[in-house]
Amino acid sequence: MNKLNWTKTACALFVVCAATAIALPAQTFTVLHSLDYTEGLEPYAGLVQATDGNLYGTVPYGGRGTCFGYGCGTVFKMSPSGALTTLYSFGGTDGSIPYAGLIQATDGNFYGTTYAGGANTTECGGYGCGTVFRITPSGTLTTVYSFCSQSNCTDGDEPYAGLVQAIDGNFYGTTYGGGANGDGMVFKITPGGTLTTLHSFDITDGSYPVAGLVQGTDGNFYGTTEYGGTNTTECPGYGCGTVFKITPSGTLATIYSFCSLANCTDGSIPYAGLIQASNGNFYGTAEYGGPSTSCVGGCGTLFKVTPAGTLTTLHSFDGADGGEPEAALVQATDGNFYGTTSSFGANGYGTVFKITPSGTVTTLYSFCSQSGCADGELPYAGLVQDTNGTFYGTTAFGGANDDGTVFSLSVGFAPFVETHPNFGPVGSPVKILGTNLTGATSVTFNGTPAVFTVFSSSLIRAKVPAGATTGTVQVVTPSGTLSSNVPFRVRH
Repeated sequence: MNKLNWTKTACALFVVCAATAIALPAQTFTVLHSLDYTEGLEPYAGLVQATDGNLYGTVPYGGRGTCFGYGCGTVFKMSPSGALTTLYSFGGTDGSIPYAGLIQATDGNFYGTTYAGGANTTECGGYGCGTVFRITPSGTLTTVYSFCSQSNCTDGDEPYAGLVQAIDGNFYGTTYGGGANGDGMVFKITPGGTLTTLHSFDITDGSYPVAGLVQGTDGNFYGTTEYGGTNTTECPGYGCGTVFKITPSGTLATIYSFCSLANCTDGSIPYAGLIQASNGNFYGTAEYGGPSTSCVGGCGTLFKVTPAGTLTTLHSFDGADGGEPEAALVQATDGNFYGTTSSFGANGYGTVFKITPSGTVTTLYSFCSQSGCADGELPYAGLVQDTNGTFYGTTAFGGANDDGTVFSLSVGFAPFVETHPNFGPVGSPVKILGTNLTGATSVTFNGTPAVFTVFSSSLIRAKVPAGATTGTVQVVTPSGTLSSNVPFRVRH
């Protein structure tokens, strides 16, 4: 499904130019920043919180480049209060159209992908077949790899998805096209840029992966493909998408094919990736399917799938509560999942929702609730929970300039700490992100004291102590004790 779609319906003619906060019971929605063309327009990706306490993200269009007449996209930094700085504008040869978000790697730099651009233009209509890039927190960008460097693009082309850094220190990801069969592939790439094709999809086991991977606690990677699989009746010739597992060495198994139930009540076309929850199961979204007839092809579903492939549909959207979810979920510190729908809802322009592990959905916010959609519309991206407890996200359109927004949603959650990485052996270094960490007096790994250094109000560096076991990391500060949002896994 190509996202180069410039048509949309205007919400209203009048635009409110000031960022506005809306107070709702026990929650506060705030427009932090309205993007303009020079900063980038139509953000499709979510944000990542970095070790410096700021949020980093990408915008696929706009900026100073001239790709497709709209600009080649940008990378930006934003403070939690909304002060935005453009770090880099793509120019085409260095990449263009960064649909995916960033990850901060263990070396402190950010890594990401661009859907187009790069050194190889012959196979991709003169626009380039996409790149993997590295960018420093100050904005120095290096192209790590240009896709379609091999004959017939067997190394992949057009990566929609971002990367995940695995336990082995390498990065893993997917490309939408290319591979041996032209249906996309899974790859591994070293920080230095050596790429290995791990698997080429062939429709029967999936095709056109839009989403990235997640490394499970078993060491394997899990992901989705937008199309392909064994069920082709409802999605003629293409299949309705899959959930797959792949080992670090490249052995792939399809663990679920969507539209296995009549009328695709189990969902179809899983556009987004998965998350592994604290209970060990994976949770995700399907853009279409479900029993509702309010949306063409169904309004989409929320599902749980075990590592073995048993899928349970937790919720089917009906339009009134949102529809067509295109983003992954995030499990918050209360144990519930939070996400967005790209459209429908009370005003027709998408929602923010909460879903319990058992499947109860609550709509927290409906976009275009302000005059002129000043609060944003069409949130294609998911949410990130900052260590201050607040959720942050983006919308592709709306805002003061109708180029998209960055927003926050506070539901009253307390601050916490986050470990980078959230696994490692005894003696390995760990970065601990948080808020107001200055003056910390204690760091423990599941109760075992650790040696640590406070680098800033948002960063502590510690070492996994001898005798530590898998469990919660806690930091004692002058204002209270902060606990990690997920258990730290001690690897032996």
